[in-house]
Amino acid sequence: MRKFLTGLVLIPLGLIFIVFAVANRHLVTVSFDPFNSADPSVSVRLPLFVLIIAVAILGVVAGSSATWFRQRRWRRAARQHEADARQARSQLADLRAAAPASRYDPQRLPAPQPGGFYGPSGRDKQGATL
Repeated sequence: MRKFLTGLVLIPLGLIFIVFAVANRHLVTVSFDPFNSADPSVSVRLPLFVLIIAVAILGVVAGSSATWFRQRRWRRAARQHEADARQARSQLADLRAAAPASRYDPQRLPAPQPGGFYGPSGRDKQGATL
């Protein structure tokens, strides 16, 4: 099901990129010289679709990097909670190992009362019978 949904999204997206590239294949000049716009010393000529897709990729990388840095606090807290849970599990294992192997000890159980669980009359505190 997941592969089907991935294909349902990626195939139309790929077709849109191909149509976009064919429609915007004329060359544009990108200048990195802010002082001389007529004859720039540093410029690049490339197809428009390459420029737009490269800018989109850079935007995605910048946004994901900013998100990753902002979530630093939550990752640190998750690591700390995981370390605390690991320590608690090891302490629990140590306590279980130190406890007696058998919890059933007939000498420690109270003797049964005559007349059942609710006393000799067979009734609870409110007088109801079972």
